[in-house]
Amino acid sequence: MESVILDDLDRRLVHALNIDPRAPFGRIADVLGVSDQTIARRYRRLRASGLVRVIGSVDTARLGYTTWVIRLRCTPDAAGPVSAALARRTDTFWVHLLSGGTEIACGTTVRTAEERGALLLQRLPRTGRVSSVTAHSQLHLFVGGRITWPGVVAALSAEEADRLRPEPPPPPGEGPVVLDDGDRALLGALALDGRTGHAELAAVTGWSESTVRRRMDRLVAGGVLFYDVDVPPEALGYHAEARLWMSVRPADLASVGRALAGHVEVTFAAATTGPTNLMAGVVCRDDQALYRYLTERIGALEGVERLETAPVIRTVKRGGPVLKP
Repeated sequence: MESVILDDLDRRLVHALNIDPRAPFGRIADVLGVSDQTIARRYRRLRASGLVRVIGSVDTARLGYTTWVIRLRCTPDAAGPVSAALARRTDTFWVHLLSGGTEIACGTTVRTAEERGALLLQRLPRTGRVSSVTAHSQLHLFVGGRITWPGVVAALSAEEADRLRPEPPPPPGEGPVVLDDGDRALLGALALDGRTGHAELAAVTGWSESTVRRRMDRLVAGGVLFYDVDVPPEALGYHAEARLWMSVRPADLASVGRALAGHVEVTFAAATTGPTNLMAGVVCRDDQALYRYLTERIGALEGVERLETAPVIRTVKRGGPVLKP
């Protein structure tokens, strides 16, 4: 990926895509006050260089899945092979190398108690160079997934944002949603490119374009499908990234989580099981900004009793899980 910081028009385009990820380029261009060709050219350049991706993501909780965060500590020589093996798995959706290359964290989804047991006992890389493994079940998401990181949505005026905002989908129903093979093919294609056209999706699924549109609308309305605009933090000028694990008094857990969701530095925050009960991903301009964030903002939150910080050395994988047939 190029080492590039997005300029003002790029940031406005990213904000527009966060509001309506499948909006036609002409509509975005009209709001941003530039030509259709300019927006199309910018988007294709950003996507080709890995700076912006629109991903069709799946809310796996709506399918009855559970999300787990796995932490592995290992010897430095094992970190590369183990993290690469985790990244190749279809059920992992992010993998980070942490703490000077001696720790790996990843997010994964499982459908059943049997899969959960297999994850820890069989499917994780088995090597004597892994010294410890801990697993944290995600109980409640405060920011992340369909809840957009505030750092990428601060480039448009309120009036511009309102002009781009689509009609909200109806609230999802109760209970898990059941997918068929066509739905899985559709979601798999959108996971690679959330702006894939209806004609291409029809070819992938074997459906007509009208059926594709109807199924996409059904999956969005059912709360299964949503769109994520993935931008590497460094492209927005954030060069210090870390994972935080916090022990918070249970009575304060919800209020601390809500506070984190409003911090521009926080890309992800969730209540979890395990020796700590709240984890977060943060990005800051530099190490000094990270220090100020930890001491001034986290330090001011009532109820945070203990904090562990692990800097992200390298992101090995970022994006949604690929659903198995």
